Amino acid sequence: MKVGFIGLGNVGGKLSGSLLRNGVDLTVHDLNPELVQSFVEKGAKQAQSPAQMMRDCDAVITCLPSPAASDAVMMQMLPEVTEGKIWMEMSTTDEAEAKRLGAMVIEQGGRAVDCPVSGGCHRAGTGNISIFAGCDRGTFDSILPLLTTMGRRILHTGDLGSASVLKVVTNYLATVHLVANAEALVTAKAAGMDLNIAYEAIRISSGNSFSHVTESQVILNGSRDISFTMDLVKKDVGLFQDVAERANVPLEVSPLIVKIFDDGISRYGDRELSPNIIRRLEDATGLDIRAPGFPPEMVDDEAEEPGYEVAVRRAAAE
Repeated sequence: MKVGFIGLGNVGGKLSGSLLRNGVDLTVHDLNPELVQSFVEKGAKQAQSPAQMMRDCDAVITCLPSPAASDAVMMQMLPEVTEGKIWMEMSTTDEAEAKRLGAMVIEQGGRAVDCPVSGGCHRAGTGNISIFAGCDRGTFDSILPLLTTMGRRILHTGDLGSASVLKVVTNYLATVHLVANAEALVTAKAAGMDLNIAYEAIRISSGNSFSHVTESQVILNGSRDISFTMDLVKKDVGLFQDVAERANVPLEVSPLIVKIFDDGISRYGDRELSPNIIRRLEDATGLDIRAPGFPPEMVDDEAEEPGYEVAVRRAAAE
């Protein structure tokens, strides 16, 4: 299968790197020519445009920063969609947009999948990240070899659009945990706790979370580098809020999280690293929330393993 990949940024560059590393026939495209050249030097082909990529490839993957960017790319690719072509949307996007663009692809005889990733940029680079996939079962089975090349745990979430809903749900939870971790660490410091001990207390307790064992480490190091910025957090929480509003769910925490990140962006800029949301509390208290022994960035120390489909727990048939 000839595969095209559009978007070689923090996440897309790592996912496409896994494809290339594992021998997939890969063509790449990005607005940054230096990123494209780095892949060409490793054996990838270069597409001159999204349209050419869709014309020449069996499957095209997009991993882009916003729904608007995905729309712009799809408008270029759509005239080249023919019977059997596959579009795989790996961007974090709006459920409604995934369905809208996917319907256009399907109408022309192609197949569409929304398949965002979750688990941190450091795991994207090793092929150990998790991937959600929303599409019909036949399409899922046909792309599963690609998904298991890019990720370890692959979950078929249901129809087109379902993966995007679950992606923003999980990103929302990670953001809530980040804000809560910031408050917990600052409060522990203010109460005179040793932050190295506080980190371990949280890690081994019911207060633990994925956010704590990743983002709290780079917070305590001081680098705050998790390869994710405040504007992206605001986008993701906004997408989650949109899902809730369409379903008439009266959320209370989500609007507060948006308000907190709006304030963080106004203080530090929209491209500030997201863990630096803790600076609001550092500034307010005058405390320095750092501790020795923590890494400046997260590294996946697990060996790359073959991916597999996650089995969904169901009640036993009576």
